[in-house]
Amino acid sequence: MLEEVQPLTAPYHMQLGYTNYAGPVRSRFLMELRDNKRIMGIRCSQCDLVYVPPRPNCTRCLNNLDEWVEVSDKGTLITYTNIYSLEPMHKKEIPFVFGIIQLDGADTGLVHFLSEIVPERVRTSEQLKIGMRVQAVFKETRTGSILDIDYFKPL
Repeated sequence: MLEEVQPLTAPYHMQLGYTNYAGPVRSRFLMELRDNKRIMGIRCSQCDLVYVPPRPNCTRCLNNLDEWVEVSDKGTLITYTNIYSLEPMHKKEIPFVFGIIQLDGADTGLVHFLSEIVPERVRTSEQLKIGMRVQAVFKETRTGSILDIDYFKPL
């Protein structure tokens, strides 16, 4: 009898307000951005991988991580996507571009905004391409957030 019943669905967006605890590792990372405009990674002494953003354990060997290293504010664009629909968590006006950047000295990618480009022209121009070099642009007033890096710009 239940096989004959069609499920009823209704679209609904729920917005939840919450506070996220950064923990000791992410807190140090964010304080370095805020206080020194410096991007720090954390190296695994066993695998020699450098994680940015830092994490407490290595994803490869599960080793506890505690060796902090400064990485460059320059890196390589691994991939990107254009954003055309506004969501409450977006901190930029649409359209904008998100990219994954592998900073020099890091082995992982950092997701962040790309700017000083025209998003509407990205598909038809050479403004952005995978493998291009980019550099972090810091906000003048920083608060201890990943958004203290305002965006990455093409070099």
